[in-house]
Amino acid sequence: MENEIRMPLIGDKAPEFTAKTTQGDINFPADYKGKWVIFFSHPADFTPVCTTEFMTFARMADEFKELNAELVGLSVDSLYAHIAWLRKINELEWKGMKNLEVQFPVIEDITMEVSKKYGMIQPKQSNTQAVRAVFVIDPEGIIRAILYYPLTTGRNFDEIKRLLIALQTADKEKCATPADWRPGEDVIVPTAGSCGAAKARMESPGEDAYCLDWFLCFRKLK
Repeated sequence: MENEIRMPLIGDKAPEFTAKTTQGDINFPADYKGKWVIFFSHPADFTPVCTTEFMTFARMADEFKELNAELVGLSVDSLYAHIAWLRKINELEWKGMKNLEVQFPVIEDITMEVSKKYGMIQPKQSNTQAVRAVFVIDPEGIIRAILYYPLTTGRNFDEIKRLLIALQTADKEKCATPADWRPGEDVIVPTAGSCGAAKARMESPGEDAYCLDWFLCFRKLK
């Protein structure tokens, strides 16, 4: 337990590191200041689930860029294994995806130093492979969301994108998003903080707003 490293939590500063990647050396998260980052780990190169995930991320890379977000991947494999695997991915076709070039950086983490900083090595799953972790990091280098999947289960990439948009919307609109929210749908306004405010909100919720009760009010996005 003396060498145990606590996994970073939502609201923490993203742990810093420098690393070799398939796109050159990076200083994380400093190199990404001003951008959102989807930082994710995968168990190993040349494995089937990981291959389908990387194909999907490569296909969606431009969609994330349009949202001011960069992708950064990691596994405990060597840089040369990464390069060989990414070249092989370019030759594969799956679900209509083919000729995919992975242009986002994939970190070499043979020593598992970065993986351990982020709690990606979970001994009851594997001592030598990272689980499928996703950290959504904001432009100030703060961890805003964390997703963890086991080795056997591929991630839902539409959900990762939806989560990013929800976080950006909450920041911009000073709101929250309800269950199963999709971009463009109504959002939740902050709960009234006093009896007077609750009564006023129920009587006059405001333009493009409506209340189901004093504590549950929505408004439409403009």
